[in-house]
Amino acid sequence: MAKISKKKLKPRATQASDHRATIDEAFANLAGLDAKSLARLRTPVEAVIRALDSGLIRVCERTNDGAWQTNEWVKKAILLYFRLQKMRSIKAGSLEFFDKIAPKKWSGREGVRVVPHAIARYGSFVASGAILMPSYVNIGAYVGPGTLVDTWATVGSCAQVGANCHISGGVGLGGVLEPVQASPVIIEDHVFLGSRAIVVEGVIVKTGAVIGAGVALTASTKIIDVSGPAPVESRGMVPENSVVIPGSIAKKFAAGEFGVSCALIIGKRKESTDKKTSLNQVLRDYNVSV
Repeated sequence: MAKISKKKLKPRATQASDHRATIDEAFANLAGLDAKSLARLRTPVEAVIRALDSGLIRVCERTNDGAWQTNEWVKKAILLYFRLQKMRSIKAGSLEFFDKIAPKKWSGREGVRVVPHAIARYGSFVASGAILMPSYVNIGAYVGPGTLVDTWATVGSCAQVGANCHISGGVGLGGVLEPVQASPVIIEDHVFLGSRAIVVEGVIVKTGAVIGAGVALTASTKIIDVSGPAPVESRGMVPENSVVIPGSIAKKFAAGEFGVSCALIIGKRKESTDKKTSLNQVLRDYNVSV
């Protein structure tokens, strides 16, 4: 009997990461890249974008200790991909676009509901069970299973959205490609983002948080927990299960004292409440409109 080899084939994700050194070296020498040098990069760069589009690699992922780590080399591959692509006419049925990167194609096997006119750009990943209402998902972004991206919401380049989230109508999740070391927006699992909420500049919204309509979160926005006897200020991260509404705080300027926007944590979402039914109800429990 012939001996069966126990050698395992490399997964495609590993094959993509094998190009990391090539991409790092090319990006470090951007000024010296001529047409021939760029042409030689096509195969490794396209392998990375293909793996990104399939969800085999991500721009940002959790480490073993639960922190988020940005894979700079993947962002570099995206920027090199833009250099490799040429502007061209792109047709989608009777619609026609003019751009460098085509939208994703859907066969139904992906398990994603895509409502006209939802567009996800090639190089983004949308997991099975997600629903895209007329919305936009940019390259490098990740949308987890069971997540709803509602009408006219935007998931910016490299933004990471977890499982079973509700991204309400008109929500804006900021994108970031440059600088490559900059962290993208992170929306963890079971998060509710109310209508017209904005999350940009690498802000992290932790699991189970509920963000009320119109809340704007930037890296410099003060996030003030007012649920206890004294206010507690932070920036850049919304804690787990926090219920957040828009607020304002007084600030002195040369012309006088004025109110500037902030975010107020007014309480916690109850662990005993079913997350699927509480997404809209939890804000009403605090007499806050969704």
